[in-house]
Amino acid sequence: MTKILCIAGPTASGKSARAVGEALTRNGEIISVDSRQVYRGLDIGTEKITCEEMHGVPHHLIDIREVNEIYSAGDFVSDATHLIEEISTRGKLPILVGGTHFYFDALLKGLPTGADANPALRAELEKLSTEELYARVVRADARRASEIDPHNRRRLIRALEIIKSLGSVPPRNLVDARRPQLLWTPGVHTEWIVIDPPKEELRTRIDARLRKALERGLIEEVHKVHEKVGDARLNELGLEYRVIGEFLNLEAKHPSGCFASKLLPALSAKLWQYARHQKSWLRKLGER
Repeated sequence: MTKILCIAGPTASGKSARAVGEALTRNGEIISVDSRQVYRGLDIGTEKITCEEMHGVPHHLIDIREVNEIYSAGDFVSDATHLIEEISTRGKLPILVGGTHFYFDALLKGLPTGADANPALRAELEKLSTEELYARVVRADARRASEIDPHNRRRLIRALEIIKSLGSVPPRNLVDARRPQLLWTPGVHTEWIVIDPPKEELRTRIDARLRKALERGLIEEVHKVHEKVGDARLNELGLEYRVIGEFLNLEAKHPSGCFASKLLPALSAKLWQYARHQKSWLRKLGER
């Protein structure tokens, strides 16, 4: 029987270190379940694990794309399924760890299917703010809204595209016949480790990690990424890049605006909101 270990938790909960510890103890290799760590150059903002922190444990699906390329949930399902087979064949334990819960769902439950791309609708939706996109998903399909990252424009637009075509986003409980089916076979045993710190502890961790990231040069990293990809793509790369990008644009227009002092509390609040969304997914995981 093929065995896999899945480690999930909200941002700043200590997933990466726990995964390395488990890998060293249980002869494992780590598969990153993170939609942003696949991109080269997104190091500080994604808290990408360093070579030293890996302690010699092989890590997969990190730094495999350029930041201007697109890596989809379908790509992840295909890559992760192949890696699980490969790692298992070597007699090691595949350990999947990360905070992109949509990827966990896609891998373990299947991808929504049945709706073709709608370029005209996409062009219309691109004109809306991220908040309005999420509000439309909430109104149209509350179940899908409870699962989706409210800050990920690409997934919000895709959800609205599927809703337009099918009326709602189908639950991810059917296998996409176009994808490898390893994880839906009876011979796969999935073990979970859920790291879910108390709220106050997690909020303290988020603030401490954010301060450290800013000290390490997060703003400079966002500058570099923005120069490569521009505003639209930067906004797709997660909270840290979107919020700092917005502050940098304001600072460029109003150099005396003292935005630096407002950046940390604003970004901390957004990250906490995202962490709460992740904790909600973890609660639902316990109900399955």
